[in-house]
Amino acid sequence: MKPKHRMLSAINDRNVQQRRIGLRSILVGFIFSIILVAIGAKAVYLQVFCGPWLSQKAADQYEKYFISPGKRGTIYDANHREIAVSIDVTSIAAYPQNISEPGTTARLIARALKIDENSLYRKLNSKKRSFVWIKRHVIPSEADQVKNLNMKGIDFIPENKRFYPNKTLAAQVLGFSGLDGHGLEGIEFYYNNYLEGAAGKFTVLKDAFGRGFNRGKIVTGDFGGNNLILTIDRTIQYIAESALEEAVDKFSAKSGIAIVMAPKTGAILAMAHYPIFNPNTFRGFKKEVWRNRAIADQFEPGSTMKIFSAAAALESGKCTQHTIFYCENGEYRIGKNIIHDTKPHGWMSLQQIVKYSSNIGIVKVAETIGQDLLYKTLSDFGFGRKSGIDCPGETAGSMAPYKRWSKIDAGAISFGQGISVSALQLITATCAIANDGILIKPYIVQAIMDQNGRLIKSSGHCEVRRVISIETAGTLKKIMESVTNNGGTGVNAALEGYSVCGKTGTAQKVDEKGTYAKDKYIASFVGFAPSQNPEVAVLVVIDEPGKEYYSSIVAAPTFKKIVFETLNYMNLPATHSVPHGSRVNRRAGLNRFNGPGEIEHFSKVSA
Repeated sequence: MKPKHRMLSAINDRNVQQRRIGLRSILVGFIFSIILVAIGAKAVYLQVFCGPWLSQKAADQYEKYFISPGKRGTIYDANHREIAVSIDVTSIAAYPQNISEPGTTARLIARALKIDENSLYRKLNSKKRSFVWIKRHVIPSEADQVKNLNMKGIDFIPENKRFYPNKTLAAQVLGFSGLDGHGLEGIEFYYNNYLEGAAGKFTVLKDAFGRGFNRGKIVTGDFGGNNLILTIDRTIQYIAESALEEAVDKFSAKSGIAIVMAPKTGAILAMAHYPIFNPNTFRGFKKEVWRNRAIADQFEPGSTMKIFSAAAALESGKCTQHTIFYCENGEYRIGKNIIHDTKPHGWMSLQQIVKYSSNIGIVKVAETIGQDLLYKTLSDFGFGRKSGIDCPGETAGSMAPYKRWSKIDAGAISFGQGISVSALQLITATCAIANDGILIKPYIVQAIMDQNGRLIKSSGHCEVRRVISIETAGTLKKIMESVTNNGGTGVNAALEGYSVCGKTGTAQKVDEKGTYAKDKYIASFVGFAPSQNPEVAVLVVIDEPGKEYYSSIVAAPTFKKIVFETLNYMNLPATHSVPHGSRVNRRAGLNRFNGPGEIEHFSKVSA
């Protein structure tokens, strides 16, 4: 081949090779462009559409959240005096992986806080936990002692703690809340959703090795919980609790309950219990003492039930207060059973039957009106059903349908055995008589306010139904007033300057075998004053008094003390002067009608 031709061929080959290289470069560039576009699109997708999710996922790697309970609302009494508040306290926590010497740290802190050293060491020596509580709600001196130790990995977290400035006052009504700010008993539990404040949230930051190293800022809402204003009056509550404690101690009783109620509105002015407990240190008391027994417990009422049996008789139209019944001179047979009056009586009017508390007489009254009417009247008064009060754990009591009653059942129920009631039911029913025959729903919280004082919810006078006529209620007031006059079983409840309506009740208790115990009684007294324009109704229940057990001796004087001091506190002027013969016999038990004649008792005839 000629040299010229060889040179042209080489040039052509070189051009072809360069074109191939150019094509390859374009192809590679195109491929890289596609890859870069894909990467860019993915980046946009992750940043724009997945940004929040990725941020949270990243935060989860170095943040851990803890919830701190918000500040609970304040509970006030009827006069806006604080009876449950939340105070600022400090809780001590630790970041275990920041503590180099857990043994030394545990020993020094346990000594300062008076807690178990071994348990604390196990917490501080944990390599899996980034945050642990050491002690919640410490007192200032304890916090200062730990701060002075100047130890690494220890934190001091602000929290709120429930505090009851009056200590034991109305403890069973108020209840209490736990460490985390949730209501556990009483009003604190029932109104928890209103009282709870906005929860706070704080974060614990962790490094790449999962070690906690800092606490983030606590974030809370702009408001605390709502405030409650009760119907309870702190002074009247103190009056009731003091009188009740004195009675329980004096007669070596097992326990006691006292309720003070406004008959016209249904407002609970006081609800006292004994034994008491301190909700600030509730764990130091038995759980049985926490319970609001005035609402949750039921008992056989005894002779206090006679006023409601008398109401049924008067309402039936078959009896007046002057209708007389033969009381069989102390013993009345019903089948194989015998009803007893310890003191024999002959002919007695309905008014005398209630005044002298004759079991046989009221049984004869119940037989006259029939079981169906007796049941209806008792049911209308609220027995056997819940009142609907705004407190947890209310019992409905126990009253069997009348179609299941035997003849002896009807007789026993008429004088308060074979039927169970709560203290709240008994005083609410009595208030219906005081309120001219209208049953009022009881309540204990009159208003719920927000932190700015704005009204959220209110409660007040709520009529349930008319139980008896105005005329019947007026007659019953006269009958109940005679109980506290000379010769009546309730003479020890009479007040100088005020007319008083009332009724005694001394009932045998049922033992573990289901039979009536011979040495266990419940003494009670219920009534209201003044008679014609009642301002307060009071119930006193003394469980298993040891020295004396007659209601006229045990419960009536306590009723008198509560009513007298309450009316004085309310500045209610005296309505009249009590006749000399009607004044309280201070030598309790000397009155001939103060004895066993009003005990509810029946026995079976031996075969």
